[in-house]
Amino acid sequence: MSATEEIIRLSFKDLDQSASLELVSHRVHQIPGAVQYEIKRFSRSVNILTEDMGMLVYEYNSQKPKENNLKLKFCLAGNMYCARQDCSNCTAGRPKDCADSTDSVDVVSVQFTPSHLSQFIKSRTSNSFSDSLLKFKHKLSFTRTLPLCCKTKTVIEGLLGHSYNGTLENIYVNAQLQMLLLLTMDSMADDKELEVISCKFLSNEADKDKVEKAREILIKHIGEPITIKELSRKVAMNECYLKKGFKEMYGSTIFDFYQNQRMEHAKYLLYEKGLSVTDVSMMLGYSSISHFSTAFKRLTGLKPCELLFASR
Repeated sequence: MSATEEIIRLSFKDLDQSASLELVSHRVHQIPGAVQYEIKRFSRSVNILTEDMGMLVYEYNSQKPKENNLKLKFCLAGNMYCARQDCSNCTAGRPKDCADSTDSVDVVSVQFTPSHLSQFIKSRTSNSFSDSLLKFKHKLSFTRTLPLCCKTKTVIEGLLGHSYNGTLENIYVNAQLQMLLLLTMDSMADDKELEVISCKFLSNEADKDKVEKAREILIKHIGEPITIKELSRKVAMNECYLKKGFKEMYGSTIFDFYQNQRMEHAKYLLYEKGLSVTDVSMMLGYSSISHFSTAFKRLTGLKPCELLFASR
């Protein structure tokens, strides 16, 4: 039984009814050195009993460390989908008002490798259980079901219902997958290990919104380098507060987040689109090919030309 079938099976209270599911859309992302993900949408009969659920699968092999990986799997029921293109109700975010919309079961599977998770380790200094997973210091493989909080559901629904296409879609999806990882790692902490929010100003919803807006700006302008000072002006927040708030909310510095997103998008442009190293370096705002190649190798362990050749 495949991982997708397993999570669907576990999400159904009446297992005999799961056979009535019909696959209506399927997206797969398998770029070497990047996050691997798969998104499946199934039509659902309204009388099928389902529940939203998540699962973490941690695979550790001391003899073959390159095969270590961490998988996140989520199953959401109750969303709606419409097969019509450019449906006015659906594009306006009102699929429930559309007569052609159908109930769905959505399954999202994401796989992270040690090389990809290493970029997050330097941003986290505690010795919590979640950190031992990110560093693959936990010596036993295991599977654990995950509670789906409102934040996690919002991120998943954003993955399923966004309107981005092409390169913007790639940028947006990568950022959302990292948010899923962050939320999952935070949920793995035991009650005694939960960190107290050190940035008291984040208790103010207006300030949290400003930090979230800063992240959105970085995602939408991945090829337009921006200084933290300029970013702080755009969101009307003190530069120091913005840096501290961003690190607190997303587990990464602004610079590291921006660089990681640029390199993830570079992988997509090189491998999926087959663009030249010169074109990619220009699109991402690098002043020279050598600067881009150095940054790419430092963060991915590969030369840009190696990934380009692998795509052919």
